[in-house]
Amino acid sequence: ALGYKGEIIKDYFKKKIADLNIHLIETGSDTLTGGRVKRLEKHLKEETFLLTYGDGLSNININELVSFHKKHKKIITMSAVRPPARFGALVLEDTKIVKFREKIQLNDNWINGGFFVVNPEFFKYLKNDKTVLEKEPIEEAVKDDQIRAFRHEGFWQCMDHKVDKDYLDKLIIEKKAPWVKSVSYTHLRAHETRH
Repeated sequence: ALGYKGEIIKDYFKKKIADLNIHLIETGSDTLTGGRVKRLEKHLKEETFLLTYGDGLSNININELVSFHKKHKKIITMSAVRPPARFGALVLEDTKIVKFREKIQLNDNWINGGFFVVNPEFFKYLKNDKTVLEKEPIEEAVKDDQIRAFRHEGFWQCMDHKVDKDYLDKLIIEKKAPWVKSVSYTHLRAHETRH
């Protein structure tokens, strides 16, 4: 589902992967998340599919995610992750700070990790280009008891800002990226020396 800077994705697949059948669907830069998925319906209406926003990295085991989805027999499975804290945590008594911990893991909160398994029946929750996936469609699936959360305790990181990109780049350079297998580091080094 292509929107903003979709031409970069098109160029990548034209140059790199010629033997796969990939559909790059223009959805328009103003189309919202649910609308983008709705525009894919004619390509995905026959089978269960995987969905991600594309701005997150994780070491979620896809096979386990799909197995969980099949086991629970619901229309949609959402990955649930614990976000890394961006800010220090304060414990207050009136205006007095009684405890401060810098960038702790928010262990009691789960958020949408952005990796889904979706049955085609979910398209009935998507109306048009102005549909926000995270609003009515997900909320309605919750009301209809048609969604389950796959709890992922491992690595997850969004890439919303340059600071996120810098952090993820650092993990790769230090060979500490949980989403990259050690064999891949050799390939990454070879690729870097060519450019």
